[in-house]
Amino acid sequence: MNPTPPREHDPILNVPNALSFARVPLAVVIFICTVHSAWFIALVVFIVACVTDWLDGWWARRYGPLSLIGRNLDPLTDKILVCGAFTYLITVPLAGIDPWMVVVVVSRELLVTGIRGMVEATGKKFGADWFGKLKMGLQCAVLIGMYLILWLKERSAADVVAVLEPVQLVLLYAMLIATIGSGVQYIVKAARLLK
Repeated sequence: MNPTPPREHDPILNVPNALSFARVPLAVVIFICTVHSAWFIALVVFIVACVTDWLDGWWARRYGPLSLIGRNLDPLTDKILVCGAFTYLITVPLAGIDPWMVVVVVSRELLVTGIRGMVEATGKKFGADWFGKLKMGLQCAVLIGMYLILWLKERSAADVVAVLEPVQLVLLYAMLIATIGSGVQYIVKAARLLK
């Protein structure tokens, strides 16, 4: 079955948009779990949120609608989830997140959101590309790793943590490089579209 083409006046309430909206209350649950150090619940809820991110895109491509609202709502709720999660983890010493890392993530997301708004206002499409999806995948992997390691530390699983922490560090810096790189790519892409 082919998805319906993008239209300016698609209804807000449809399956893909509902899945995107669901990430906002899920994000709030994760933030509360972080404040109360409920790492296992945060891990499970974050994985559920990641599944909704994959599922809304899959549903829209397969069954439709591919709408202007959905194209903007999906990355917006992603940003609430990811930026909020990283921001809350700054206050957790064992998470290993420095404030400058969060500034890099949040600044890139705000910049791309502003650029997307300018490009979409001209009537041109400015959806996520492979580099942006790689960045999002790495951000999710890093956050899953952080919640998992924090939970394992709580359970005194030192041997497993010792294996996971070097992998997590590599993922963290790979994510930061992808975050910066994809941001630069979006700036170049937008400059070409706005000419």
